[in-house]
Amino acid sequence: MNIPRTSFPRVVIIGGGFAGVALARKLSKQEVQVVLLDKNNYHTFQPLLYQVSTGGLEPDSIAYPIRKILKDFPNFHFRLANVEEINTLENKVLTDIGELKFDYLVVASGAVTNYFGNSEIEKNSMAMKTIPESLNLRSLILENFEEALLTSDLNERNALMNFVIVGGGPTGVELAGALAEIKKGILPKDYPDLDTRLAQIHIIQSSNCILKGMSDQASEKAEDFLEKLGVNVWKNVRVTNYDGKTVTTNTDLTFETATLVWAAGVKGATIKGLDAGDLITKGARLLVNEFSQVNGFQNIFAVGDIANMVTNEFPNGLPMMAQPAIQQGKQLGENMVRLIDNQPMLPFVYNDKGAMATIGRNKAVVDLPKFKFQGAFAWYVWMFIHLFFLIGFRNRMIVFINWVYNYVRFDREARLIIRPYKKRLKK
Repeated sequence: MNIPRTSFPRVVIIGGGFAGVALARKLSKQEVQVVLLDKNNYHTFQPLLYQVSTGGLEPDSIAYPIRKILKDFPNFHFRLANVEEINTLENKVLTDIGELKFDYLVVASGAVTNYFGNSEIEKNSMAMKTIPESLNLRSLILENFEEALLTSDLNERNALMNFVIVGGGPTGVELAGALAEIKKGILPKDYPDLDTRLAQIHIIQSSNCILKGMSDQASEKAEDFLEKLGVNVWKNVRVTNYDGKTVTTNTDLTFETATLVWAAGVKGATIKGLDAGDLITKGARLLVNEFSQVNGFQNIFAVGDIANMVTNEFPNGLPMMAQPAIQQGKQLGENMVRLIDNQPMLPFVYNDKGAMATIGRNKAVVDLPKFKFQGAFAWYVWMFIHLFFLIGFRNRMIVFINWVYNYVRFDREARLIIRPYKKRLKK
């Protein structure tokens, strides 16, 4: 990989997400050599992926070059690589561009979509965990309406204009709200010769409430917002299969749709060599202690979505969200310096700053530790927080200008089919 060997300890970080970037920044001016490996050369602000999928933002406004984030820091190296295996006996990382020795390894590989073993749903549905996946979904949504214009078959037209979202978490709720606003304010203008009122948006949740991790107040208000936007909310319904045309459930409900978006769960992005049964917990996450050390290792750590740190408040592990990842990355940076200096490490304590979700224009729900509120003010708070955590002044300005324009004009300029996407239906 052409990385020079120095007298400084080498810290290899796998993954340039929230946790990996926070850790690299914390170590940037320390006497360590930091090597960050990622299959993409950019950091993705995942909370806004749904806006890329629905034409509200272009992908470059929520992505930022990893090299630029850390360009001014000494002893930092980035390599575009896909990590294939970890040799824990020889302290080596094996990638598609070569292998690399490490003194300390931090796995921050994040999470991937969890289909719970259903290969047919995996093949025929759409995911939204990465920028390419979001662009695929954007193209498919727009292509469906173009095809609906051409067909004279009423059932086929309805299926092309029906959208089923599986999962009532923040991703599913925010996507459903965005689609509902597109149906209301944009589609009638773009497709005046198509009765877009027939378009249907369904959100399916297997439990008895949406936004399950938030307060009852937030869940009920979010459902009320969605229903007022015309979204059909189905609770206590579990999707069992999707063949590319028909969605079947554990009830007598079925849905005819050309687009099923799977937002029903995620799991850790495990890597060969650290995927043994005694290391992996539920959700394919690596079991770590209060210092983020992987079970059984002193020099291998895990942070972010891939790490399962069990606490009294979170017996099933910390939530797979941005805030725990950022806080873990920062804390681990401090602890690694202490470890190298032969000082005792400090246990990680999660500072729960709350949760939020937006359902659409002037509609959001916010749960803070001491306050809970919904509506327009919550929407402004949601926007401010997301702008604050975006990386790069340019990205913040572009997103802010887009939001102001979309709000004033009730429009989404990025509804472009840049690269056509064709579903590969199961034969």
